[in-house]
Amino acid sequence: MSEKFIESRNKVWLASAGLLTIGLIIGGYLLGDGLLRAKMADRSVTVRGLAEREVTADLATWTIAYSAQSSDLQSAQIDIDRDTDAITAFFKELGFKADALKPTGANVNQYSNNGIPQYTIRQRLSLRTDDIDKAQAAVARQFDLVRRGVVLEDGSGMSYTFTKLDEIKPEMVAAATKDARKSAEQFAEDSGTDVGGIKSATQGYFSIDSRDGDSGGYGVTDTPYKKVRVVTTVNFYLD
Repeated sequence: MSEKFIESRNKVWLASAGLLTIGLIIGGYLLGDGLLRAKMADRSVTVRGLAEREVTADLATWTIAYSAQSSDLQSAQIDIDRDTDAITAFFKELGFKADALKPTGANVNQYSNNGIPQYTIRQRLSLRTDDIDKAQAAVARQFDLVRRGVVLEDGSGMSYTFTKLDEIKPEMVAAATKDARKSAEQFAEDSGTDVGGIKSATQGYFSIDSRDGDSGGYGVTDTPYKKVRVVTTVNFYLD
């Protein structure tokens, strides 16, 4: 084997080894850069955003429960009819239409008291209206029913409902997300980074509560003034 051939073969090996080394260097750099980029891309912060809005109920429902008791069924029925007429007249005087008030249930109980039969008739009427001002006026004058001889049972009370939640949901979710970004930006500023796009987000449930706190309790009616609240959880990328 000639020296010229050996020399040529060595040059080929050296060139191949050089190319292989360069390839390994470039590959290692690209791998390391890729891992670094992947690590940077995985940097994120999870924050919560809050949005609240005060609204006024657009539906009022008043369940009126009352009863009459007598040892004679016919007498109890006369008393319950008299109370029904008094309740109907009460709402008519306040300007409600006749179909705003509807019967929702009635029952008769019989028992014996020292051998004397006793009858109790219970009846329920329901008022449903979108006139909130008029509904409040009715609640303010509910003791007029007592003056007319109608004894309201437990469970008789006005309930106010906000039914237009779907109309304000998009704006509230956007506001909650904006609030979450403010928190993320503060975190990023403290850690010397910038906030990127949204990695993931979870919308919390909407709650509707009385604006001024719990309105429950004996003798306390519901309020038409509500507070809608939503909390979103958002995961932002950090650049």
